[in-house]
Amino acid sequence: MRSPFPGMNPYLEYPELWPEVHHWIITAIAESLVPQLRPKYRVAVEKRVYQVTDENSVLVGIPDVSVGRSLTKTEAELSSVAVASSPVKPITVNVPIPEEVREGYLEVREVGTGEVVTVIEVLSPKNKRPGAGRNAYESKRQQVLGSLSHLVEIDLLRGGKPMPILGTEIPASYRILVSRCNYRPKAELYPFNLPEAIPSFLLPLRQGDTEPLLDLQALIHGVYDRAGFDLAIDYTHEPVPPLSSADGIWVDALLKEQGLR
Repeated sequence: MRSPFPGMNPYLEYPELWPEVHHWIITAIAESLVPQLRPKYRVAVEKRVYQVTDENSVLVGIPDVSVGRSLTKTEAELSSVAVASSPVKPITVNVPIPEEVREGYLEVREVGTGEVVTVIEVLSPKNKRPGAGRNAYESKRQQVLGSLSHLVEIDLLRGGKPMPILGTEIPASYRILVSRCNYRPKAELYPFNLPEAIPSFLLPLRQGDTEPLLDLQALIHGVYDRAGFDLAIDYTHEPVPPLSSADGIWVDALLKEQGLR
């Protein structure tokens, strides 16, 4: 089934659903590029691994650790002795447990040399929130921007703080940044909002090579259909994070028109 939205579907940003959405998107991008780039280039799926322990971490169940030994007769007898209860009652709290985060991204590499020509990043919520996730991504971002590799940065998330650009901040719910290594510090920014279609853009390669057009909108619609996300979304509820009042009115009318509310 096709997504009911002409552009980005805000319900795909739901925290429990996004990791799956992210995986599908980078896979779809890779699959669409491979036949267009071969035989000179190949698309490699890479991952960034780090740990977070902030308040947004997921608490993972860890079994109790115990040191077992048999009780002697004296210990067994002592264990049955009544002990006065403590006048202070404990309260239950949560402690920060490191959560390992794995984020996938793509690298377009030149066959033969193995050089990374273009890095393609699809941002995740942790990249846009303060903490280890943003620090890890911004560090990687600066490395790419200081290298001879192009950077394509796709932000399909309304929540969080956008990645920095110099000069006047451009208000937009979503954005695609195409930073060509031979054009820096200038870059191509494609800002767009919820009612708008996701822009298509040319993927930067070596100078003189034909650059494929990446139709991200078609890929998103295809992912929505193949992954069966219509079965995982309840459109009678509001999306997370919440919409602005203007977007909320537009979404409500759109979903009612399609019989989803």
